[in-house]
Amino acid sequence: MSGASKRFGETQALDNVSLELASNEVHCLVGENGAGKSTLIKILAGAENPDAGTITISGRRYANLEPDTAMELGIATIYQDVELISSLTVAENIFLGREIRRFGGSIIDFKKQEQDARLLMDGLNISIPEWAIVDTLSPADQQTLQIVKAMGRDARIMIMDEPTSSLGLQEARALMKLIRDLRDRGIGIIYISHHLEEVFEIGDRITILKDGRVVKTVDRGDATQQEVTTAMVGRESPAFHNRSEIRRGSEVVQAEGLSKDGMFSDCSFQVRAGEILGIGGLVGSGRSELVRVLFGDMFPDSGQIMLRGEPYVPVSPKDAIHHGIAYVGEDRHIQGLFPGRPVLENVSVIHNESSFMLNHRVEAQLAFEATGQMNMVMAGLSQRAGSLSGGNQQKAIIARWLLAEFDLLILDEPTKGVDVGAKSQIYQIMDHLVEEGKAIIMVSSDMPELISMSDRIAVMRRGRIVRVIDSKDADEQQLVNEYLGLTGAEENER
Repeated sequence: MSGASKRFGETQALDNVSLELASNEVHCLVGENGAGKSTLIKILAGAENPDAGTITISGRRYANLEPDTAMELGIATIYQDVELISSLTVAENIFLGREIRRFGGSIIDFKKQEQDARLLMDGLNISIPEWAIVDTLSPADQQTLQIVKAMGRDARIMIMDEPTSSLGLQEARALMKLIRDLRDRGIGIIYISHHLEEVFEIGDRITILKDGRVVKTVDRGDATQQEVTTAMVGRESPAFHNRSEIRRGSEVVQAEGLSKDGMFSDCSFQVRAGEILGIGGLVGSGRSELVRVLFGDMFPDSGQIMLRGEPYVPVSPKDAIHHGIAYVGEDRHIQGLFPGRPVLENVSVIHNESSFMLNHRVEAQLAFEATGQMNMVMAGLSQRAGSLSGGNQQKAIIARWLLAEFDLLILDEPTKGVDVGAKSQIYQIMDHLVEEGKAIIMVSSDMPELISMSDRIAVMRRGRIVRVIDSKDADEQQLVNEYLGLTGAEENER
């Protein structure tokens, strides 16, 4: 790609950007939310037309690509959000739009599709059942299936946008191995990630974008993570956030023996005012399900919850909000954002629920203050929330709770899919809230985040809290060992 430029209204999303990709290469693309990464890959995938620039593939030059042309050229884009038909089988998804037919094309040959899907996956050392319904697959298998689907279309160029954002430690490692295998088969891969440890593990070259321009392109061995971070945000950003000491107050929540069949069992914990309790573990360990119980989104089979010293039985999210519990879910698109509505409505929705009548002037003023506190980058409160960058979408969801009354804030993967600058701002808000005496429960797959932002870390394994560790005594290797059950430590430390 040479000289790619794209403007949306007053925003120059890309400004004279050039990018090269070779076969047998993983070329990583990094930058803050809003740096232009998404626009660049949409141009390559044919989803957007550039205002200027050219795309040259195997010696042939194009002013722009259409989606069908991009697919014919072997360009496959695997987005962060899984794009599969959940009610169809694995084989049906692989052959969707190019079904194998018999009897003159009137009937789909499902048996042949399953046989060919099995051969394709065997060639990639993938054991997903070809007959399985996609909705029953784990997030890791769904992500892998998207890669299989691309290989079924003879992809030569793969664009991967935050492919590990929904994956745990083991699943991410398996995906890294698959990406290396694809590279060794001659596939050229553009890999986008906010996790720099992944970039330095898998990348051959790294291109850094900032404000729609290329800062520089470097070979992986010629740069450090700190140098890349500085180039991205214009300043150094440590992997570990430094928190000040906060005096803990009275107990806000105490849970004893919470169990939900097939999800978690006999889980006990407590969190005090001014404290952040981190919950870590592999994907599937029951972390998200456990905190959803506190928000009334799931009902436990047994156990007891005490809220500010009184028995608490949440019957719905609305009831939980009434009792002073706030929640930011893992998937902002499904569990939090109204993408087609303006920022104003997204930020003020909880506050407005408590009002008998709306005062639009007050609503706008409160939303303006909350978005300012979150340092949101946007065209204005009337901007459609779905058009914000990923980091600013997350900030909008957190901002809505700044207008609500709560004692406990539950954050499930609060910095998932956001850049290092947005991470730092979210951490600062968390610091501010605990200084005010709020209690926070944070589920996170980011180990530096768990260690630096938590006061204590509850480790979950196979649906049980197996250990609670003081964050001052924790390191990443210890957490990995605990997640995988390699330490033999089973006693709770509360």
